[in-house]
Amino acid sequence: MNKSIEELQPLVVLTGPTATGKSEAGVMVAERLRGEIVSADSMLIYRGMDIGTAKPTRKDMRGIPHHMIDIVDPDEDYSAALFQKQARNVIANIHKRNKLPILVGGTGLYIRAVIDDYDFSGIGGDQYLRDRLFKEAEENGSGVLHKRLSAVDPGTASKLHPKDIRRIIRALEVYYFTGKPISSYQRVRCSNSLYKIVMFGLFMEREKLYRRIEQRVDKMIASGLIEEVRGLLQRGFHKELNSMRGLGYKEISGYLAGESSLERAVDLLKRNTRRFAKRQLTWFRRDERIKWCDIEKYGGLNNVAEEITLNLEGIF
Repeated sequence: MNKSIEELQPLVVLTGPTATGKSEAGVMVAERLRGEIVSADSMLIYRGMDIGTAKPTRKDMRGIPHHMIDIVDPDEDYSAALFQKQARNVIANIHKRNKLPILVGGTGLYIRAVIDDYDFSGIGGDQYLRDRLFKEAEENGSGVLHKRLSAVDPGTASKLHPKDIRRIIRALEVYYFTGKPISSYQRVRCSNSLYKIVMFGLFMEREKLYRRIEQRVDKMIASGLIEEVRGLLQRGFHKELNSMRGLGYKEISGYLAGESSLERAVDLLKRNTRRFAKRQLTWFRRDERIKWCDIEKYGGLNNVAEEITLNLEGIF
C-alpha cells in the first residue's frame, strides 16, 4: 500500500543546467534549514577529478555535510542503480539525524532514480555470452557490436559511445537473454514519489548562461585542468574510461594525445558544455513538479535561496 503524502519523509531537490550555481545555492538553503547535501552529479562521484567537475571545496561547503562525492576511483564501474541504493541509504540516515536532505545536481537519471520508484531489477545475464562478446570486441573492434546493438535496440545504441564496450555488451546481453531492450527494464513502476518532495530548478537567459559556461571553462584551464588530466593519464586512467569521457577530461585528453591544439580543445569544451546544458534543460522541463527560479529575476543566488526557504516554510 502506498503511503499518504503526510507519511512520507521530506526531500528537497535542487537541479538545473550546469553552471547555474546549484552547489552554492544548495549550501545556502542547507544553512537556513539545517540541511545536508546529497550530490546528484554523475561526475562528482570520482576521486581525483576535481577541477573539471567543478567539485565544491571544503571552503565552498561552509561546514555543511556533503554526501555522494569522492566515492569511487575513475576506473571503477558505477551505475544509476548503485547510486539509487547508496543515495537512498544516505537520505535515510539524514532523516534519522532529524536533518533535511537536499538532493543537488544536474544528472537527471540519478535524480529520478532516487525520488521515483525507478526499477533497475529483474535483468538476467549470461557470463558465457558476455565473454564471447568481449572477445569479439577485442578481435573486431567495439564498432561492430555498436552497429549490432543499433539494429536491435536503436534507442539504447544512440545513447552509448561506440567505444563504450562494457555498456554495449551489457545491452546486447540483456537483449539476447530476454528478447527485450535494456531500456524496458529501466522504468518507473509508479508515478508516486518515495518522498514528500519539493523540487526547484535554477535557470537564466540562454546567452547569459553560455557566457557563464565559457568563463567557467577559462577558469578551469587557469586553475590547472590540463595538469589534472595529465596526472590522471599518468596514473593509468586511460582516456577510454567512462569517467575520462566526461566533459573537460575528454577534450583535454585529446589535446594531450596530440589530436588537437589547446585552443581547439578549449573551444570544443565550451561548445560541448553549451550543448550539454541545453540537453539538461530539455530533460528537466519534462518534469512538471519542478518550480523554476530565474536567477536574474531574483537578483542572485542568495535571493534565490531565500525564496526557496520561504516556499518550504510550513511544508517541513
